[in-house]
Amino acid sequence: MRAGHRTITGTLVIATHNPGKLREMRELLARYRIDAVSAGELGLAEPEETGTSFAANARIKAQAAARAAGRPAFADDSGLAVAALNGEPGIHSARWAGVDKNFMRAMQQIENRLQERGARDPAQRRAHFVSALCVAWPDGHCEEFEGRIDGTLVWPPRGEKGFGYDPMFLPDGHARTFGEMTSDKKHGLPPRGQGLSHRARAFLKLAEACLVR
Repeated sequence: MRAGHRTITGTLVIATHNPGKLREMRELLARYRIDAVSAGELGLAEPEETGTSFAANARIKAQAAARAAGRPAFADDSGLAVAALNGEPGIHSARWAGVDKNFMRAMQQIENRLQERGARDPAQRRAHFVSALCVAWPDGHCEEFEGRIDGTLVWPPRGEKGFGYDPMFLPDGHARTFGEMTSDKKHGLPPRGQGLSHRARAFLKLAEACLVR
């Protein structure tokens, strides 16, 4: 833990109703002496994400959960930014999937737009994932961290692991998409994994600052 940061202790609320994110966050927290309960399990409402950045939306979710539960809360806001689409879908990544969370449709929408722009070569299909993490306490204190991973979009999507846009995202230096990677490979922390994903990279910063093993 670095000086100047607040330590996370006791029960932590994971401010998400997304089962994929919840699973990854619990796996990331598993090695630390932290009891975690989700916003969904507590019956907390999902706040409206009105921020204009990943960090702002993560803060909105964490602060809302911390106030409602009276406990520290941990939120992630993440998404896919496609260079040829001027950074879209970005903070609207989940919205592109619609209320039914149909990410196959969302991936098809991205592919259609890339094809309209003639983006067929890997160099024209660059993209990156961003994860902004925020831990908020009921008194208003926040700790914020961000991670990013760059890659290329493939078509058709490959693999059924992961969630969201994972099957079409091929991280730089790898032959498998996120959708083809095991949990340990995608977001496992050292020494078992490489802390590869955007969420793992942000979490490693958070852990160094705010968690005690």
